[in-house]
Amino acid sequence: MKVERIGVLTGGGDAPGLNAVIRAIVVTAHKHGMEVMGIMRGWAGLLEGGEVKLLTLPNVDDIHRTGGTVIGTSRTNPAKHPDGMGQIKRNLEKYHIDALIAIGGDDTLGIAQKLHNAGINVVGVPKTIDNDLSATDYTFGFDTSINISTEAIDRLHTTAKSHDRVLVVEIMGRYAGWLTLTAGMAGGAHIILLPEEKFDMNEVVNTIKERQKAGYNYTIVAVAEGAVPADVGDFITKDDKVDEFGHVKLGGIGKRLAKVIEKKTGQETREMVLGHLQRGGAPSAFDRMLGTRLGVKAVKLIVEEKFGEMASLRGTQMTSVPIKDAIGKLKLVDKELIEEMKLFMGR
Repeated sequence: MKVERIGVLTGGGDAPGLNAVIRAIVVTAHKHGMEVMGIMRGWAGLLEGGEVKLLTLPNVDDIHRTGGTVIGTSRTNPAKHPDGMGQIKRNLEKYHIDALIAIGGDDTLGIAQKLHNAGINVVGVPKTIDNDLSATDYTFGFDTSINISTEAIDRLHTTAKSHDRVLVVEIMGRYAGWLTLTAGMAGGAHIILLPEEKFDMNEVVNTIKERQKAGYNYTIVAVAEGAVPADVGDFITKDDKVDEFGHVKLGGIGKRLAKVIEKKTGQETREMVLGHLQRGGAPSAFDRMLGTRLGVKAVKLIVEEKFGEMASLRGTQMTSVPIKDAIGKLKLVDKELIEEMKLFMGR
């Protein structure tokens, strides 16, 4: 079949490098004589219809240097809406979109797989700052996020030392601790807590006390938002609300830790939640390049009619894998790396 018009959407949270992907898709599609329609606000825009925009070369000039996504995003799950998948199919036909590129994480790509199963020509591009998506070595946005988080920890060392404080830094990461481990080790955090292993609150307190005895007047604790104390059954959450993919809104582990630490050590303790700072701002050079390469590969998959595939980085090579192999199984921090991290516990 001849593809004349490609649709592109971004789903889930924004990630530095998204605009690099979009730019690369438009530039590469143009070389192959294809138009690109930007679907505004992710699955929400495609579900509701009427929110599409022709992306031309002037539209995407220099956008690879900026954060966010020029076509917007949402956490809408079409499968949760009455006849949602059917409505998406009809809107793709309405705008004469011959193939769709879905840029997103596990949830977004899960919808893409369902569309592929329904006969829609779709390819995927992996996106998550958590770097927890299977079947690709790295996802764009991760590098920028760890640099932001590392800089934050670097800066906190001086203020913590000046005030003889314990500072607890809460970093994004629901199920996987790649961000927290990497930024924590690079930034010299003295305690690092990940979702992969429940932690003992008493061990955290004792480590801080040992530092106090050794003459260290401050401690930096890096904790993933999805880290869970051993005496707690589940995530620490902000409220009971869930999004359309069934995810609770995480937040509060840093605050809980800070209260316990101050009470049991007697040392003034403050928490800092980095939150969306990790998503914002200009992408790093690595993320610009990775996003660009993924965008180029996505269009090549369409040209080669390899639908149902996701662009993937393996080593330094750009390849592809079936979307179904990339979803449903998260890439967690491996035990060897966690053991290496523990060598620096309290140091």
